[in-house]
Amino acid sequence: MDFSQSISEERIRKAIENGEFDHVPGYGKPLKLDDLSAIPEELRMAYTVLKNAGYSPEEHALRQEMMSIESLLKACDDDDQRLGLQKKLNEKMLRYNSMLSKRRVNTNSSIFKNYEQKINNKLF
Repeated sequence: MDFSQSISEERIRKAIENGEFDHVPGYGKPLKLDDLSAIPEELRMAYTVLKNAGYSPEEHALRQEMMSIESLLKACDDDDQRLGLQKKLNEKMLRYNSMLSKRRVNTNSSIFKNYEQKINNKLF
C-alpha cells in the first residue's frame, strides 16, 4: 500500500467514525448491481459507459435501422418502394424521438431530416 492510499484509507476510517456517511442516500441498503453476465467481458466497460450516459441498446438498434433505410432510400429508383421506405423511416424516427423524449432529451432530428430531404430534392 503506498503513502497516498494509506492516507486516503485513514481519512475514510475517520469519516466513518465521525458519522459523516450516515446521511448518504442508500446508506445501509444493498447495492443494485447490474447483471452483465450476458455481455462479453471485453465489452462490459464500454456497455457500462454507454448505459451511464443514457444510451440504450434499443436506441442503438433503431439508429442503425434508420441509417440502413436512409441508404436504401438514396439508392431507390422505384417511387412506390421509395414511399414505403419513407413511411418505415418516419415510423422509426417517431419511435426514436419518443424514446429520447422519455429520457427528457430534446430532439429535432425529424425537422433536420425533412430539411435535408428538401435540399436533396432541389439539388437532384
